[in-house]
Amino acid sequence: MLSFGKLRLVVAFFFVGWLVGMASAADTRIVGPEGGDVRRLAAVPDNPNRIFLGTSSGRMYVSDDKGQTWQQFAHFGAGFDYVLDNIEIDPSNSKVMYVAGWSIEGNNGELFKTENGGKSWASMPGVHGKSIRALALAPSNPKVLVIGALDGVFRSNDAGESWKRISPEAHKDIRNIESIAIDPKNPDTVYAGTWHLAWKTSDGGNTWKQINRGMIDDSDVFSIIVDPQSPNVVFASACSGIYKSQTAGELFSKVPGIPFSSRRTRVLKQDPNHANVVYAGTTEGLWRTENSGQTWTRITSGSLIINDILLNASEPGLVMLATDRIGVLTSTNMAKTFTATNKGFSHRQVASVLVDSKNSNRVYASTLNDRESGGVFVSNNAGTQWQQMSAGLGGHDVFQVRQDEQGNLFAATNGGLFRYNDKSKLWMKVLPAKMDSRMRVSDVEVNGEAWFLASADGVFASKNHGASWTPVGTLGKQSFISVHTNGGVTAAASNSRVFVTNNQGKSWDQIHIPLVSYISGMTLDGSGYVWINSPQGVFRQVSDGWEKARDLPQDKVAVLDFDRRSGSIIAVTKDNNKVLASADGHKWRTVYNAGVPVRAVAFNNNRVFAGTTFDGVVTVDTNSNQRAAANETPGGTD
Repeated sequence: MLSFGKLRLVVAFFFVGWLVGMASAADTRIVGPEGGDVRRLAAVPDNPNRIFLGTSSGRMYVSDDKGQTWQQFAHFGAGFDYVLDNIEIDPSNSKVMYVAGWSIEGNNGELFKTENGGKSWASMPGVHGKSIRALALAPSNPKVLVIGALDGVFRSNDAGESWKRISPEAHKDIRNIESIAIDPKNPDTVYAGTWHLAWKTSDGGNTWKQINRGMIDDSDVFSIIVDPQSPNVVFASACSGIYKSQTAGELFSKVPGIPFSSRRTRVLKQDPNHANVVYAGTTEGLWRTENSGQTWTRITSGSLIINDILLNASEPGLVMLATDRIGVLTSTNMAKTFTATNKGFSHRQVASVLVDSKNSNRVYASTLNDRESGGVFVSNNAGTQWQQMSAGLGGHDVFQVRQDEQGNLFAATNGGLFRYNDKSKLWMKVLPAKMDSRMRVSDVEVNGEAWFLASADGVFASKNHGASWTPVGTLGKQSFISVHTNGGVTAAASNSRVFVTNNQGKSWDQIHIPLVSYISGMTLDGSGYVWINSPQGVFRQVSDGWEKARDLPQDKVAVLDFDRRSGSIIAVTKDNNKVLASADGHKWRTVYNAGVPVRAVAFNNNRVFAGTTFDGVVTVDTNSNQRAAANETPGGTD
């Protein structure tokens, strides 16, 4: 193995020491890229400029300028697994709010309440642990709440202080509740949409009746709305289409006009100023009827997936959309045109972060699960503003963005390897050769004389700076997760094996690894030694075998990487989301306490950039902490 000597170690220790204790979660700023998934929008009744936004990670945001800018407001749950589909505000006292969360990791959830506008929250004990999918306040009496959970329907008559099940215990059909609506004039009349048709009670739950006449039998009901002026008029959306009843649910008829392909209507909203105008948010755009469902027109792109619609009675032209991937879209002209209004809001899964080797203020970030709205983003001012640069990527997930020594960019995606053409501003696929062929490329190494990539089809090599690639046949056609080059050594890892070459890929040796259940990550340090991450811990290759990295929690390391600038190994812990650095694996120092789950880390001269699982890119200026420490005097006084 190659060694860089004592000088490299001294530099590494200096860099780690420089960052010790410099950054904490309190210093963290979410810098983007803006947008992402929005589950719910709710405006304060007596202050429509103030709008709340729910996400799928337990985060709630607030805007005080009608959605133009956003800031984090509250976080619900112990982790980041609560989906906030329901936010309700008491119209008689806007300081009283309710937020329901259900866990994507299990069949549980909670209902939270505040009586002081969100300064403090309490979990309602009567429904604690329930996976709450629907929540409604009775328009005629806001102390009456009804929730729909996976195990039935529950009601409170005292603003959530106590609860009573109003659906039959263990009923085989009144369960898996997806939507709830309460009659605007009679709080004892409740509609419940399930994963299989809808039900209604007119006596507060003493008796229930299935309301399925006119509906296709296999219909899960996503949304139900009742006309506030004419309660006999009821709309229901299901996977099989939109239905309308003029008999309070006794008989439904399927409304015409929306094509079969747009059948998944997630939300229905009636215009508060025009009863005949109803909006339908679907998985293929926003639709509107102006004649109470007789005809429908799509008024946005069909690529939009809409989770919620916000209409404002005091501002008839305002229409706001909560979307998948794009964030919030706002129209002030009755949905003729929409503009993204996401300043301060980022709910993206960032897979990699890269600081440009030629310009430390230029930062790249790649995202997952964002399709055409994601890919690769660039900031030319250290994260203050971001622009999408994804033309040519075809909506693929981008696992890594790498830069060669000349500054050229490469993207490892689930659709192959792409190279960025700076003249055309397009990403061009370089592997596989056929544009319609797919290959999952997990990682790519584009430094040194020989370049390598790790893919689901094996390891590929290039000896002409990426112009062409050939498979490394000696390693077999197995799935590789990581490849790194450092100090003249290249290592490639699958989930069970590690191969090393010291001669630019002419020959490879399989190295024996510690007894671990599987390899979740691999990197190389500055001396060319292999490090692996596993459920049994992080292990470092030494001259006579392997040693376990000290002071790292077992099965609690999410990210393992090497920072070339400092010569330090970087580890990110799962339990407390700390970024740790070490020169030798024996002593670890806290670089950054991110406070949120981190997937990737990059550094420039005085700033840490962390790509997160839910909050886009977060960053901290380490110099601010240095200055604060330098200004302190003995005894802590001036």
